[in-house]
Parts: sequence; C-alpha cells; structure tokens
Amino acid sequence: MYFYSNASRTADPHAIPDAEVFYVDDRTAKLARERIELGDEMSMPGWYYWHCFPGCLPDGPANGPYNDALEAIQACLADAPDSIE
Repeated sequence: MYFYSNASRTADPHAIPDAEVFYVDDRTAKLARERIELGDEMSMPGWYYWHCFPGCLPDGPANGPYNDALEAIQACLADAPDSIE
C-alpha cells in the first residue's frame, strides 16, 4: 500500500504517494536469511516501509520490521521532514 511520507502533501492534487508499506512473511524472511538476496534487510518477518513512487524501485533500504502496517506508517511519518520543497 502506498502512502505519503509527509502528511502535508495529501492536500496537493499534483502529489503522488512516495512511500510503501508491505509485509514480509516467514517464508520470504527465511529465504532472505538463507540466500542473503536481501542482505540484512527483510530477514525477519513483519511489516516494513520504504520510500518509492508507485511502479519505481525504492530510494533506499527497507525499514522495519514493525508489528503492523499502522506502526510502520507512523514510523515513516515520524521520520519525515516538516516540509517538502
């Protein structure tokens, strides 16, 4: 699910969401640990977020894991700058 990393952007009709929250299940986390395809990222099951536009690759590493999607979104919003220029 995509969302705005800065809540003030929701009022801008030309802005598009710039963050995604997603769940990594036990199987995917286990594969990440075994194959190290994802490095240290996403090797534990749970909810993660990263900055990216829909249809694009992420701008950086995944952040998490969190207990639920809301907790991951709140963490992303807490890390967002006060204003986007």
